[in-house]
Formats: sequence, structure tokens, C-alpha cells
Amino acid sequence: MSGATTLPPLVEPAAELTKDEVARYSRHLIIPDVGMDGQKRLKNAKVLVIGAGGLGSPALLYLAAAGVGTLGIVEFDEVDESNLHRQIIHGQSDLGRSKAESARDSIADVNPFVEVHLHQTHLTSDNALDIFADYDLILDGTDNFATRYLVNDAAVLLGKPYVWGSIFRFEGQVSVFWDKHGPHYRDLYPEPPPPGMVPSCAEGGVLGVLCASIGSIMVNEAIKLITGIGETLLGRLMIYDALEMNYRTVKIRKDPNTEPVTELIDYEAFCGVVSDDAQQAAAGSTITPVELKEKFDRGDKFELIDVREPHEYEIVKIDGSTLIPKDKILSGEALADLPQDKQIVLHCKSGGRSAEALAALHKAGFGDAVHVGGGVLGWANQVDESLPTY
Repeated sequence: MSGATTLPPLVEPAAELTKDEVARYSRHLIIPDVGMDGQKRLKNAKVLVIGAGGLGSPALLYLAAAGVGTLGIVEFDEVDESNLHRQIIHGQSDLGRSKAESARDSIADVNPFVEVHLHQTHLTSDNALDIFADYDLILDGTDNFATRYLVNDAAVLLGKPYVWGSIFRFEGQVSVFWDKHGPHYRDLYPEPPPPGMVPSCAEGGVLGVLCASIGSIMVNEAIKLITGIGETLLGRLMIYDALEMNYRTVKIRKDPNTEPVTELIDYEAFCGVVSDDAQQAAAGSTITPVELKEKFDRGDKFELIDVREPHEYEIVKIDGSTLIPKDKILSGEALADLPQDKQIVLHCKSGGRSAEALAALHKAGFGDAVHVGGGVLGWANQVDESLPTY
């Protein structure tokens, strides 16, 4: 099905708008396509946003401003300084606070007529169907594949539409998935990429303002679905390149070979968040940042290899480390440069990439190689607090 399919409004109109609501939403009300009917539908709508982070921040603020009557937030994290360049629902005074509670307070300031429900928990196969049940529409702006597949499958099982967004560096993607009327996420991405293949925003970075561009498009789709106006992105994937400044859309069709969703599964296992090889390699060969400090203090003979990217090495590094990016180890290119006469200790930002590199070293015969669990972030938090984190 193409995105040109006209969809029925998702939500019935509320009985009325109060005098204060009419004043607040007047610029909506005088748009003929929205009008009183559309605004009453927004008032009656219940929208669940997964995450109050990069995409959730602008999405929640604009959903609230638009007059969506009930907002749910699934969020278990706390506000960190590295969030603030893009997660504009939080501020300096919120550092260390629950993101869900910070988001709720910001929403109350934007629009006191919005009811906010907090779900301060990890979304899992055990709770997703119960949490989703009370909402008309889901917005998913999470940054990991396990949660994306879980959101999709729960929405399919419940027959609900959801708006999906994704960001990385300077590029964003948005689509609408609704199994009843068109394709869902598995028609676009039948299988997750191999673990370690696609860097997360924490590894690869994201331009802060990109979140606003993609988050606002997600809200635009939500408003169209709720009110039944316009053509949604159902059946289309919209790709935005902020550097080239262009938007393009590609058609997505239902794939007859997509396996039907019949139940929720173990999504961490399905996505292999860390590859089996990396898990096995790390199982008996992981040291803590404190143990690394002890190796330095004892004067142990070892080579500390940082497997991050050069621009990360410029931000913060552990003194005495040598930079060899992970890909050069995985390709075998760097193996000849590694010393044979002393133990190799690998580290990355937080431990995922160094575990992948460790598996490659073990296969190449460096049997006593280890990696640092927690990486340079662990070192900065536990050993040298003068270092910046990112």
C-alpha cells in the first residue's frame, strides 16, 4: 500500500473544549482541516512515547503543546550532562533526576491540560502489551534494535499504529507502521544487523538539532493519524540528510515472506546485542578499571590498546594507551603491529567494541589478551575523576 491511502481518524472526538482550551488552541482551530473536530480528537487521544531522550524530548513537548490529552512516557534513565545538547525537555537543574519525572514537569509547564502517565521501567516482553493496551498510538524513538523489534511486535499483536524515528550523526529516518493497513518494521528490516556492525549514537554521535527535525516529523505524523487528515508516511520511509539538506522518501511494501508475529520473544537474544564470540571472549578475560590501575601501579608488562576512533581519542584517553581502531583489528590489518612478548589489554568507551576486538585477538593466537569492562568511562568514573566523559 502506498502512503496515499486515506486512513480513518484514530480517535473519536472529546465532548467539548473548554473556553481556556479554545483560547490555547485557537491557531489550530482556525485551520479548516483541523478545526474543532480535530482538536477534540487530539484532546481525546492517548499517546505513548518510548523514551524521553533525543527524539522523545521534542516529540513530548510538541505533542503536549498540540493538545494531546494523555501522554505516557516509558523511561527508566536519569538525566546526564551529555544529554543536554539534544534532549531539550531537560535542563541543567535536572541533572541526576529521573528523565520521566523531569519530562513530566516540563510538559506541565508547556500545557497544564495534559495528563501524564509515567512508566519508569525497562520495556520488556513481559510488560509491553500491558503498557501499550491503554494507548491509541505509540511513538518509538529508541536507539537500539532490541527495543525497536519489541515495540513493533507488540503494536502488531495489539493492532495499533506506531510512528518510528531513528537518528545517527547527520541523518534521520521516519515512517509509520500499522500492520492492519500497511507494512510494519519487519517488512523494512526483516533481521537486525550483526552485533557491533551499526554504532549507536553513544558511539557514533548525533547532531543535537537533528532530534528536533525528526521528532517534529514524528509528531506531525501522529497528529495526522489521530485526526485523520493528510497522507501519512504509512508505506513510505522518509530519509533526511541534514548536511545535504534534502528529504527523500522510498516506498515500503508488505513483504509476503515476512513471518507473522504471533508472540513476543527474547529480543536481546534475537538481536545478539553482543555477539556470541565477544561474550565468550569476555567471559574469562575481563578486568575492571581498578584492576587496570593496579597493573600500572605494579609495573606489569603489558600493552594498553584503545580500539575507539581517532576523534574519540582526542576527547579523552588513558595515559599510556595506543590507539588502534577496532576495524583494523577485526580486518587483521593491525595484528602484525601488536607485540608478541607482553600481554595486550584492550579498552573502548564502555566495553562493547573492545569485547569484539578481544574475540578477534583470541582467534589470532593472543590467548592471554584481556579487555577493560566499562572502558574509558569506567576509568574516568572509578579511577581518574579529573577526566571528562562523553
